[in-house]
Amino acid sequence: MAVPKKKTSKSKRDMRRANWKRKAADQAQKALSLGKSILTGRAEGFVYPQADEDEDEES
Repeated sequence: MAVPKKKTSKSKRDMRRANWKRKAADQAQKALSLGKSILTGRAEGFVYPQADEDEDEES
């Protein structure tokens, strides 16, 4: 038989939302850091394709 759910307290709701936003901020910081390291050439553990300059000149 269906039973109504109990109401979640505001503090539990706020903790859950704060945790979700903190995770998003951490991921954004990591992405920014990775982008900066790629631009400076310091990225060692990240492999990405590089366009050959020879192909650009021929076309």
